[in-house]
Parts: sequence; C-alpha cells; structure tokens
Amino acid sequence: MSTTKYIFVTGGVSSSLGKGIIAASLAKLLQARGYRVAIQKLDPYINVDPGTLNPYEHGECYVTDDGAETDLDLGHYERFLNVPTSQANNVTTGRIYQSVIEKERRGEFLGKTVQVIPHITNEIKERIQILGHSGDYDIIITEIGGTVGDIESLPYIESVRQLKWELGATNSLFIHLTLIPYLSAAGELKTKPTQHSVKTLMESGIQADILVCRTEHELSDDLRAKLALFCNVERNAVIQSIDASTIYDVPNLMLEEGLDQIALKKLNLDDTQEPILQRWNQFLDRLKNPKGTVKIGLIGKYVELQDSYKSIQEAFIHAGAENEVAVDVVSIHSEYLDPSNIEKQLKGLDGILVAPGFGERGIEGKVEAVRYAREHNLPFLGICLGMQMAVIEYSRNILGLKNANSTEMDAKTSNPVIDLMEEQKHITEKGGTMRLGAWKCDLKKGSIVHDIYQADSILERHRHRYEYNNAYREQLENAGLVATGINPDTGLVEIVEIPTHPWFVGVQYHPEYKSTVANPHPLFVGFVAAAYKHKKQ
Repeated sequence: MSTTKYIFVTGGVSSSLGKGIIAASLAKLLQARGYRVAIQKLDPYINVDPGTLNPYEHGECYVTDDGAETDLDLGHYERFLNVPTSQANNVTTGRIYQSVIEKERRGEFLGKTVQVIPHITNEIKERIQILGHSGDYDIIITEIGGTVGDIESLPYIESVRQLKWELGATNSLFIHLTLIPYLSAAGELKTKPTQHSVKTLMESGIQADILVCRTEHELSDDLRAKLALFCNVERNAVIQSIDASTIYDVPNLMLEEGLDQIALKKLNLDDTQEPILQRWNQFLDRLKNPKGTVKIGLIGKYVELQDSYKSIQEAFIHAGAENEVAVDVVSIHSEYLDPSNIEKQLKGLDGILVAPGFGERGIEGKVEAVRYAREHNLPFLGICLGMQMAVIEYSRNILGLKNANSTEMDAKTSNPVIDLMEEQKHITEKGGTMRLGAWKCDLKKGSIVHDIYQADSILERHRHRYEYNNAYREQLENAGLVATGINPDTGLVEIVEIPTHPWFVGVQYHPEYKSTVANPHPLFVGFVAAAYKHKKQ
C-alpha cells in the first residue's frame, strides 16, 4: 500500500479566497521541513482544459513542460516549490467525463449502467492518486476548485469523502478555507457564513480537520474558540489567514499560525525538524527593501483582468527582487494605442514588454509600441505574439514592406512574414492542438540571449500556431534584425535581436512560465537590469 499522505483543500462562502496560495504556502513549509510535496488542482468545469478559454473567463492558461494547458494555480505551485508540474497536476470534469465515456465505448464496463457513482468518482480517485502512486512524493495536496455547495463540485467532494476512508484515518486530512467578513456598520467580524459553509461540507459527509479563515482583521481568541466549538474543529486548528501585502508573505504567516505543524500531527508525521526558509526570506527581504524602481509598460489585449498575465506579473516580481529594484508594471491596452497618442501613453517608461495574445484586436497598437521602443532605444522584450509584432514592425518600417503581416491577422497579405506553422495547416480542432510544451533552442554565441542564459542551448515552453517565416530571414538579417535562437529540429526562429539597439529581444516562447522564487527567469532579470540601466542614464 502507498505510504503517501493526502491533504484536501476545499473552499466555502466565496470564490477567489486564495485556495491555491494557501495550498502552495503549506506545501512550501512542508518542503522546507524536508518532505517531498506535490500539489494538484481539480477544476469542476466541463472544458477538457483551459486552452480554449478566453483569458477574461479564467485568467491566463498556464503551460507545463509536457505540453499540458492548465489552470493558472499550477503557476503558483511551481513558483513556490520550484518543482515542475505536469498533466497529472490538473484534472477537469471535462477530462474525467471524456475518459469515462471512452472506456464505455470500448466496452470496459461490461455492459453496466455508467453512473456518477461509482464510475465518475472512481475515475476522479484514480486521477487524484496518480502522483501518489509514482512513489516520488510523501505528501500530495489536492485543491478542489469552486465553492462547497456548487453542483459541479459535488462529484469531487464525494470522491474525496470515499478516499478518506479508503486511505485510512491518519493518511488524509481536510482543510476548509472560508471567509470571515467584517461588517463595518456593526463594527465586528461575523462567523455565521463560515458556520453555514462547514455545515454544507458536513452534509456531504466531510468533517473539516483544519479551518483556515480569510480575514481583513485579526481574529480574537474568543472568536477562534467560537469557531472551534460551532465547527467541530480543535481550537489550535482554527487558522487565521489575514490579508498580506504580497502572496510571498503567506508561508511565513502560516508558519506563525502553525498550519504545517498541526497538519503533520494529524497525518502522524514527524514535525520536529524546523523549516529551512533562508533563501525564501532573503528573496522577501530584497523584494521589500528595493534600492530603486523601474517603470515597465506591459502592452496587452487583456489588461483589464490582472490574472490574464499572471505569470508575467510574477516573473517581474522575481526579477525585480534579484536586481534589488521595485518593478512598477503599467498595464496599457494595445487597442487604444495609435500614432496620435503613443508618445503620451509611453513617455516616462524605462522598458516595454509586448505581451502574448491571439486574434487581430489591438494588433496595430502593439506594432506601434514596438516601433516606439526601437526608435527611442528603450529596452524591449516581446513574448510570443510580441516577438511576431517585432518582426512585422521591422519588415514594414525598415524593409519597406508596407503590407507585411501575419496570416493570422490578414490571410491574404502579400508579405506573410509570420505564417501558420506547416504542421498546423490541416488542423481543424482548437483544443490542445498548438505547438505546446518544452522545445529546444540553440543560441547564437555573442548574442544578448547567449550572454543572459550563459548556455549554448535552452529548453523553453511554447504555446502558438504561427511562426517566423524563414523565407524573409535573409532580408531581415541583412537589415539588422538578427535571428539569435533557432530550434535545431525544425529550423524555426525562436529569438530575434537588434544588435545595434541597447536591449531589444523578441522570443517565440513563454519565459514567464519558468520563473520561480528560487530561480528568477534570466531573460526577465536581464530585461529589468537593462531597464534600470536605461533609467539611470
């Protein structure tokens, strides 16, 4: 029998309370005590994965090394733990039902009526235990998306209820995250929503072992005692999760509350080794005590929702701390950028990042932003679509190919400097069909990127259908836009630079997905350093 222990994290009262951050913070503390920990997310939506979702719906789509399009919470898991995730770390209702239906079509259920219980719940339990059965982990933390009481979450709640008894009393525990709202009119914190939430969980047959309470104000001892009494949890298992200035404070806050210690006691695991958080706290110290600031313009199409560029925002935090500067990211909507207002919108920036995206909306604004960065010698980083915009801008304004474009925006352009990848041309389905996951890239010696990575070859994560058109490479290189990163297997241009510019880099991949607290991404570190240098000059 597997000796892996399981921690299930559920949420109540309200969505967006930060289950992912609590799960990642607990995992960080357990890892710092020497345990091998993994986190997975169960998402109750019927999409097979978030790959086809608009960023406004669900925030960014995070991509793993093995090419899985997953929930953005997996980004938090990687950033906190510095351990890569995979397809096994994210399960959706769509994937569960797809698998069960395929089994039914193959006749694997021997003519039985296929039902939510046991067939769907068995499938969920199998998926939850894949990481545990690998033997690579001591503890698996499973975050259940949505809020207790949601119809779509019920099969997951029932599955983990069954699993609790199958695993044995000391091999799993439940953490329930709730909200303690503050009523300013009454001047007090209210526990009733939490009591109802715990009651709803108990109606599903689950008793919370630990209660984590999101709050804007300190919880008094009396209030904690009341929650313990009314919610059937031990007094020391009522954990306060007060609003923090940064998500990276949460592990230390949870350490003060003893969340990791009580979890280990309930799982019958050794809690005597103190967590080693030296590197984490060094990062926090640099983050909170910057020696300067830089202002970076993030030019994007989905800037109204901050979660749309979550990994980019976090990569700037890591790179800023590494450079001991605070990065002020100014979100600028590309749809409203044009030659008449570009100077006013971008003036005062120390660097410009043109963000990833899909479709033609806001494209011309991105092209204008690239032009501004190039002509004003501003440090520039283009990611995925941002790199493609750099190629289009250079083709139009330096090569004089006025109608240069991507066939994604203009299928009939006579100068398709960006074109659909050869292997994409016969694909009709949208989900999971892009170039995804980690691909190799060889770097040109003497280039900015070779200097930054200090390597001849790198592996970076991709998510795109269109590519640099090699038919224009010679023209572009002769004119000064040099290809400095090439995929050795396909010949695909991955990176472009302007050697005569102080710092101008466009990359086809997504470096933001690999930035963590322990390993800030070198490209972001280099970009922030260049922006700070530009500011000082």
